[in-house]
Amino acid sequence: MERWNGKVALVTGGSVGIGKATVEKLVHYGMKVVACARNLEPLNEMVAELNKKGPGEMVPFKCDCSKEEEILEMFDFIKQKFGAIHVCVNNAGMSFETSILSGKTEDWKYMFDLNVIGVCVCMRESVKLMKFAGVDDGHIINIGSLAGKKVSNKPLYSGTKFALQALNEGLRMELCAAKSHIRSTIICPGFVVTDFLYRMYKNKEVGDKLFDSMECLKSEDIADCVIYVLGAPAHVEINDVLIRPTEQAL
Repeated sequence: MERWNGKVALVTGGSVGIGKATVEKLVHYGMKVVACARNLEPLNEMVAELNKKGPGEMVPFKCDCSKEEEILEMFDFIKQKFGAIHVCVNNAGMSFETSILSGKTEDWKYMFDLNVIGVCVCMRESVKLMKFAGVDDGHIINIGSLAGKKVSNKPLYSGTKFALQALNEGLRMELCAAKSHIRSTIICPGFVVTDFLYRMYKNKEVGDKLFDSMECLKSEDIADCVIYVLGAPAHVEINDVLIRPTEQAL
């Protein structure tokens, strides 16, 4: 990780769960981390704590990654403040308790805008800024899901994560065709103890029941995967990582 010291990273959905743990890890390794979320308050609380510890630095930015105009404003901010980006961790994502036969179209659209289109915009703008700054060894890391490997009982969410699998591979192919050394990775977790299920079901008991059924992954486990991927030698591209609890059967 020494080569990333002092370099610039973006983590979307950086205020809670996997995003928060990833921000903390990257700051620990000396990176300048722009952490974005729709709500600034938890980000500001993180800044007060993290920037006392160093050696890196966290910079909060308010951004709804389902909205292209806000993403573009964020990348303009990164360009003006740092002049470059070296790592982008696309973590922001969500799911509704919805189905194909009875779901609401507006819920589907928001999920795809955030989980798919927003990620595409972040990938495009990251590579554009990397090329502008002469960064040819950058890294794009997309947080996918085991639900993108097999259709879950949430088919719309699975659809967004299957799409992300294809897009991550498409990015790799486009970068390779362009003779670029920018790398791309998708990390696909199984069950992780975060607020994700609570927000989806809007029922804490449902989330607690699942989390109590096995020893689930922790956000820090996924952040450690991010560090592992970034720590690989420049000639090694770890494209796809599937990680799940030992006790998770499916």
